[in-house]
Amino acid sequence: MTPQDLLHHIDSGEPWPAGAGAGFDDLGSAYQCALAVRALRVARGELPRGYKIGFTNRTIWPRYNVFAPIWGSMWNTSIVTCDGVGSVSLARTCQPRLEPEVVFGFKARPPADAGLDDLFDALDWVAPGFEIVQSHQPDWTFVAPQTVADSGLHARLLVGRKTPIAALAQNAGQLHHLLAAARVGLHQNGRRVEEGRGADVLDSPLSALLHFLTELRACPGATDVAAGDIVTTGTWTDAWPVRPGEHWQARFDAVLPGLEIHFE
Repeated sequence: MTPQDLLHHIDSGEPWPAGAGAGFDDLGSAYQCALAVRALRVARGELPRGYKIGFTNRTIWPRYNVFAPIWGSMWNTSIVTCDGVGSVSLARTCQPRLEPEVVFGFKARPPADAGLDDLFDALDWVAPGFEIVQSHQPDWTFVAPQTVADSGLHARLLVGRKTPIAALAQNAGQLHHLLAAARVGLHQNGRRVEEGRGADVLDSPLSALLHFLTELRACPGATDVAAGDIVTTGTWTDAWPVRPGEHWQARFDAVLPGLEIHFE
């Protein structure tokens, strides 16, 4: 499929035609196709607002047949912010699912060859998030390059209450350990369905963020992280199917505030 075809399916919520994903079998070419879709979205007036990282949770790799992280762009049209309770429309999404995550905001671009300490210094805030992911492949059956070409499976992101990094930790090591030790309970319509751990996300969301930055900067033609960008770092649980009318909660421990989402 062409970048124009991919964008049509993003806009319409229609699944890919049978066999359409067979052309994406190489990660390098899949990222170049995703960057071409990004250029089309910029050309029509959408504003990039950062990135999502996917498949950072090693515990779910075998379920999806993807065994390394991926990344994709996020947009002013796909991000919603709230102070703890928010609503998100599922209109024109394809097989949407929900993921509780940790979201970071940047105040500066990290230097070249950044380590965890440099990354920590470039961060402004951290927040709970719900990413709504989608797959245009039938039954969420795919290989990694197909997920990259499918815009990293990103559909929407709800960002909750932001906590200044300095209010949580004094250095990278402390933030790494705080987030690694944290847990989240995921609730659907008041019923607890799963618990997740920060350590499952490439050892911590901060480690996942550093891995992403290295991969982004190694991708030809990719736009670097900049001040004001946000990055969501991957799910702490499995990705759960969602429908309009449902109400979900992420109850983090003392490290982060909770987050609630209602689907329209």
